[in-house]
Amino acid sequence: MNNQWGIISENPLQSKEDLQEVLRQIVDPLKPFYSEGSSRLKLGVTGAGNHPFVTEMEGFSRVLWGMVPLLAGGGDNELWETCLEGIRNGTNPEHVEYWGAVSDYDQRLVEMAVFGYAFALIPNRIWDPFNEREKSNLYEWLNQINSHPCYDCNWLFFHVLVNIGFRKVGLPYDSEQVNTNLARIDDFYLTEGWYSDGIGGHSDYYVPFAFHFYGLLYSRLMIDEDSERSARYKQRAVVFAEDFIQWFAADGSAVPYGRSLAYRFAHSAFWSAMVYAEVDAIPLGVLKGLILRNLRWWFKQPIFCDVGLLTIGYTYPNIIMAENYNSPGSPYWALKTFLPLALPDDHPFWHTDELPLPKLSALSVQSPAHLVICRQEETDHITAFNSGHLSTNEHTHTSAKYEKFAYSNAFGFSVPRSEWGLGQGAFDSMLALSEGDNLYRVRRMNEESQIDDNVLYSRWKPWRDVEIQTWIVAGLPWHIRIHQVCTQRSLDVAEGGFALGNELDLQVNDDDDRVGITASCYLGSSGIVGLRGYDVAELIFPQANTNILQPRTVIPTLKTSIAPGTHWLISAVYGEPGGRGTEDHRLDNPSEILNVQIEMNKILVTTLSGKVISC
Repeated sequence: MNNQWGIISENPLQSKEDLQEVLRQIVDPLKPFYSEGSSRLKLGVTGAGNHPFVTEMEGFSRVLWGMVPLLAGGGDNELWETCLEGIRNGTNPEHVEYWGAVSDYDQRLVEMAVFGYAFALIPNRIWDPFNEREKSNLYEWLNQINSHPCYDCNWLFFHVLVNIGFRKVGLPYDSEQVNTNLARIDDFYLTEGWYSDGIGGHSDYYVPFAFHFYGLLYSRLMIDEDSERSARYKQRAVVFAEDFIQWFAADGSAVPYGRSLAYRFAHSAFWSAMVYAEVDAIPLGVLKGLILRNLRWWFKQPIFCDVGLLTIGYTYPNIIMAENYNSPGSPYWALKTFLPLALPDDHPFWHTDELPLPKLSALSVQSPAHLVICRQEETDHITAFNSGHLSTNEHTHTSAKYEKFAYSNAFGFSVPRSEWGLGQGAFDSMLALSEGDNLYRVRRMNEESQIDDNVLYSRWKPWRDVEIQTWIVAGLPWHIRIHQVCTQRSLDVAEGGFALGNELDLQVNDDDDRVGITASCYLGSSGIVGLRGYDVAELIFPQANTNILQPRTVIPTLKTSIAPGTHWLISAVYGEPGGRGTEDHRLDNPSEILNVQIEMNKILVTTLSGKVISC
């Protein structure tokens, strides 16, 4: 355990002073890494898609997401003087550390947003300290955003935030740009509080920590100027909260799903924005608990390096799961969750008792996001079952982050090291197929998908002449997977269960009576049983650092080989988190297997839009 991790994990996170202190504990280790002119923050040597001078500017700006609410709520930190010096030099065209002229779709457009946020919340601390020349430089550098397009997704809010900031400090602003962008963002709204990240885009954590976070900031900051839109954003957030609360467990963890997971505790930034915008649909004590438990959970994980810097990764440093845009400074986007620090000392948030999660349903169908959330309250296990999507994108590990059959707060998910073999592919919660050359394909996008209660259907084509229809019967601790594979080529097939940490107490049980295998350790149990079409069950040992929760894992897997034709493949998959002995989890438990088979037969004899027949 490194010192910084230990110090932060000991913070009880109960009061405003505790939250201010943990922010100090996060930002103070940054001080030696500022450049001579203070406008860049070099936190590592790993590369990203942008030039290093851009990623160093990114690191600088992302710290402000925590510093701004700290100052707005009456706190302070000597680092702010460094920030002001960095802004002074970074926006000075004559300084060697000038942040430069931006281009279309530039990463620096993203990083400008926090300055609009600062103008709105702390004009006396970020605008008033500069002389007239410095103010002009800052305005001219930021105003470049009004001459350059952003990507047609959550990025459109960046124009909005910068121009709100301009307006709040009495500077010329582009109202037409704001209105155009906000109208376009409305095109991304789906239903039930959900957005897609652009037309046809995914619905992931960018919905809470981008669309709703910025929308709630707008609703608080622009309530007098635009009351109608402010009210609309609040109402959408209220509806969304009913679904999003289902992603959180009682221990503070949340379901990992989608891209940008390196932003870690930004998961709870939505709840922080709900508090700041004074949306009272959820009791304040529940919101407080959601935020603080999530922070406590994160600060128990080894996410800091030895000198106290946040690392790229999820529960441990891991560059393999990162996106191309993740630079060493990117993880500080998580500081958005510190927005409650902007609240005054006498705000009820600081004086209300922290409350646990309310009683939540065991099943939550979230069709706009293509998900069904199942909750097993007694084990604090949450799994998001996924029907898959009709579109894809070019981001890293899209199949692993958006197309697996299940995502779990207890077992996480894995990303591939390569497509060669089951060990490098780490195909947990996926059906992987190969033409016999050990190169595997998985679901990348669907031709068709739908959700009917706890049954998720998809039709997908890993090759032009291979069509697979998949039905997932969602549930915990068991769920059922049914595949009809129509193929014109011979294929090797592998069906992966949940990935389980490979620990010293690992025990493996092969099922003697049927094709099945289970693995158990103190972290829990993961197993899979072949009910039709599979020949072999074995434990796959994926390469290290492929899973986002555990650096070493095993994946219970079913295998078979099929000839050209039509084949049915049916399995029952089991996952239950730790704290129990292996005897409780053996797959030869007759009552568990019987229940699985009854459920399977119930589905098979019931037609689902005429697609599933008894076999």
